[in-house]
Amino acid sequence: MSKSLFVAGTGTDVGKTYVAGLILKQLHEEGLRTAYFKAAMSGNCRDKNGTLLPGDSLHVKEVSGIPQPLESMCPYLYETAVSPHLASKMEGDPVVLENVLQCFDGLCETYDWVVAEGSGGIVCPLRYDHIKIGLEDFIRARRLNCLVVADAGLGTINAVVLTAEYMKARGISVRGIILNRYEHGNPLHEDNKWMCERMTGIGVVGTVSDGQANLDIPPETLRSLFKKNGEPR
Repeated sequence: MSKSLFVAGTGTDVGKTYVAGLILKQLHEEGLRTAYFKAAMSGNCRDKNGTLLPGDSLHVKEVSGIPQPLESMCPYLYETAVSPHLASKMEGDPVVLENVLQCFDGLCETYDWVVAEGSGGIVCPLRYDHIKIGLEDFIRARRLNCLVVADAGLGTINAVVLTAEYMKARGISVRGIILNRYEHGNPLHEDNKWMCERMTGIGVVGTVSDGQANLDIPPETLRSLFKKNGEPR
């Protein structure tokens, strides 16, 4: 039975995609069949033929080395660099949850380890018109375990605690925290790590420094974050 993990962020540009790529790289180098998934992706560029290119997917594929076809990684692509709910209002093609779940389930049937990534922070809406869809709707529909990624600098404690408490209040399982752009020996970063653990009760399972090419997380610890698909919490 396949296993999956949702990578959530405390906000935009905290390093979710970077961390997701490193997670997949470690699993792939262990010889495991791995896949990446993102329900909706905004701020994408076009190639010379005018085709939208999934920027985050391209990064993950390059970093991790996974052979997964690019077109299977994200069902909803938008050019405008705004939340998916607004991008779809501007460009059309709003997110349909049933389609997202079908695409995700297809990957879980094909691959053994699937890493799903959110868009922006945990409350980022995927759709907000006569139909309202949030990241938590996807997470809860498949009862996914979650990993929270945060920037290690100023504001980390507040961002991590609010994100973790929001998710807990909605019955979402948060299995760990990763601090990105972490500087070993930096008193602020080290205190943020300590305080995040104490104030959330959730372990910081790893830190990632700028330019780090591999995760410094034991394989058994990384695998323990995942949950078998279809398994109750």
